[in-house]
Amino acid sequence: MSPATDAPAVDDAGDGAPTTATVVGASGFAGGELLRLLADHPGFAVTGATSREYAGRSVGAVHPNLRDLDLRFSRPADVADDAVGVLFAAAPHGVAMEHVDTYRAAADLVVDLSADFRLDSAAAYDAWYDGHAAPDHLADAAYGLPEVNREAIADAALVAAGGCNATATILGCYPLAEAGLLDDADVVVDVKVGSSEGGAGGGRAASHAERSGVVRPYAATGHRHEAEIEAWLGTDVSFTAHAVDMVRGASATCHLLFDAAPSTGDLWSAYREAYGDEPFVELVGGGSGTYRYPEPKTVAGTNLAQVGFERDGDDRVVVFSAIDNVLKGAAGQALQAANVALGYAETAGLQRRGLHPVGSP
Repeated sequence: MSPATDAPAVDDAGDGAPTTATVVGASGFAGGELLRLLADHPGFAVTGATSREYAGRSVGAVHPNLRDLDLRFSRPADVADDAVGVLFAAAPHGVAMEHVDTYRAAADLVVDLSADFRLDSAAAYDAWYDGHAAPDHLADAAYGLPEVNREAIADAALVAAGGCNATATILGCYPLAEAGLLDDADVVVDVKVGSSEGGAGGGRAASHAERSGVVRPYAATGHRHEAEIEAWLGTDVSFTAHAVDMVRGASATCHLLFDAAPSTGDLWSAYREAYGDEPFVELVGGGSGTYRYPEPKTVAGTNLAQVGFERDGDDRVVVFSAIDNVLKGAAGQALQAANVALGYAETAGLQRRGLHPVGSP
């Protein structure tokens, strides 16, 4: 594991000409959020947005919140014709690894939102996926969650944003792993996630009629995000994911089972040490009120992660974490990592408070 470092000071994006940016797969949910974030970022100029299905149409035809942008979808093949500062790849798994040479030739920095470069070896992709088409690039890729890998991201030309389920889980438990408090624990994780995780082309299982009213296990065992989680926590994890009746959000409940659980003081020390200076992590410590623990609804539309815990006697600690899966679990994390890699203030373009009350955004 690479240690987290102190977050940089918050200031405005750097001076000079804006960094040009292209979004591949821009008609999807994460691609649309990237366009929205980049359009309001002080240091980027969006010059390209690709879509196989919608090439030639305005981005506002697909993303109605972006109707003010003077931008049309281009064909994915057009990426090779235009050099840009950063290319965000928001296509489904398997696309970036097939075209990574083209992407890296076209851009100084490539940030991939799929699973194509999250693991560090071809053997890992053989075990968890269906192999890898470009294994020579794996050693160059930096895992894109700044809270755990900021130093590597700062020097990277290829960044792999973490999966949303993995992001929620890692942020919940990573401080304890760094403090050596997970060494003797059994880790059992239950994640509940909204329908947007399935993407704009998620199919029947993600449709409203099938999703409404459910709490449906869809990966009882063997979820591919386990590979990321285990790599960063340094321990085996028993993981199950549920589809639930919400559009956005991922909520992780992590049961840490000990022979002798760490004290409450040691737990708080670990979290404060890890996250005391982090601009996008809030520690939510129970207490009173309606929202006593981390809650996806309260971070909807933001790049924030909420983390909290409860100690249960001498043998169990329950860790809770919540993110917006499309923001902190995808587009927001990708932009945060790009800020780090390009030397912008880490918070640039991402400073938005959550809404209250809010329905299903």
